[in-house]
Amino acid sequence: MTDPPRHVSHARILAIRGETTEERDDTLVGEEPMEIRVGGPGQDPIAVAITMRTPGSEAELAVGFLRTEGLIADGDVAGIEFGDPATLAQPDDTVIVRLHRPFDASIVPERHFVASASCGICGKASLDEVAVRCGPIPGGPVVSLEVILALPDRLRAGQAVFERTGGLHAAGLFDPAGRLLALREDVGRHNALDKLVGWAVLAGLTPLNDRVLLVSGRVSLEIVQKAAVAGIPIVCAVSAPSDLAVEAAERFGQTLVGFLRGDGFNVYAGRERLRL
Repeated sequence: MTDPPRHVSHARILAIRGETTEERDDTLVGEEPMEIRVGGPGQDPIAVAITMRTPGSEAELAVGFLRTEGLIADGDVAGIEFGDPATLAQPDDTVIVRLHRPFDASIVPERHFVASASCGICGKASLDEVAVRCGPIPGGPVVSLEVILALPDRLRAGQAVFERTGGLHAAGLFDPAGRLLALREDVGRHNALDKLVGWAVLAGLTPLNDRVLLVSGRVSLEIVQKAAVAGIPIVCAVSAPSDLAVEAAERFGQTLVGFLRGDGFNVYAGRERLRL
């Protein structure tokens, strides 16, 4: 199997298992910075954020980030450009999103964007600020217990790079019958979700009002608010939510499922969408 370019790298390691040691090759997940720029017609692109990410799906990540952070709306994207190959060793480390409309650069310093692979965008003023970017999330769909329980195995089956490295988070988008529609992987949970949302925006599929999201790991406020901006009504995770994530899900009218493992899970908000 050929590795996706820059998704992974290789290292020589000493593996210790009990009383045995072995020197062998190991596969590592890639992590590199990516700068996101945005500009409207005739505007010089404005640097919005630099995020650490796993190389791959750069256009989706940039568009998804801009959409879930409320900087663009559905239908705003006119085109995607990458950095100058004459000056950059990796041109896709800079993504320029061109808009159909002028971009208001004044909102960038106001939002104080600071991104990392681990925590996403920090420093949200309040849930009020997030709420204004979220459209109303409709009541449906209603999903069965069997569908929810089957999601982790279906997500894991689609994680090609994780199977080789063990170092990636994933975000998967499912229909109400539990069919996997799209999956994205990254070193950061929020990046994986932004890539997924970017895919949907570029494909003209948003808002995602009839979809189910499953993320690996825990659920933070970042995950819930990004899902809410994309219109996703049901958010599931294999680990725990934070208290602020639960508060946000309740406020935005989302269903929040955590500790989805084996034959059980916890419902923290929105139980009316689950057919138990």
